[in-house]
Amino acid sequence: MAELFDDFKQEAFRLETLDDCGRSGNKDAYQLFLGGKPKPQDYNTDWLDEVRENVDAGRRMYRVHVVTRPLTPYLRYELGWGYTTNSTAGEEFFILDVTEQPNPVADVGDFWLFDSVTAAPMHYTPDGEFSGADVLPHDRADEYVGYRNTALAHALPFADWWATYGE
Repeated sequence: MAELFDDFKQEAFRLETLDDCGRSGNKDAYQLFLGGKPKPQDYNTDWLDEVRENVDAGRRMYRVHVVTRPLTPYLRYELGWGYTTNSTAGEEFFILDVTEQPNPVADVGDFWLFDSVTAAPMHYTPDGEFSGADVLPHDRADEYVGYRNTALAHALPFADWWATYGE
């Protein structure tokens, strides 16, 4: 799947639906967050470089995260450290808060969608460890474009949502 991040031409979209992916990604930073330590200066540097390179080249990178309040510790970490940091490189974030409304993408799991033609549903173990992704044939893309459009239609820009609900 890594090659999809190198090859996309216009946009990379991610739908995030999980409350806890603490066993995936930057586990050490998550433990620092849980311990009340400050965010490291080099936090997420590789991802920031990748996002900045893509955004500077005119390629959009954006996400919608489905959340329910109160936020789990992992979501407080991901939004408070991850989203606020990654947005400085140009990645865009939206929040679909389903605390007081039905979830319009309730049966959809996490996925990446590249250029509206390549969908890659992601898989996690029950305890939040990433276990792989499937790159689907292009004839499945319209289904995921629909999920993206539905999620975006019900989401708020992260900065607006965070100003009200951030912790």
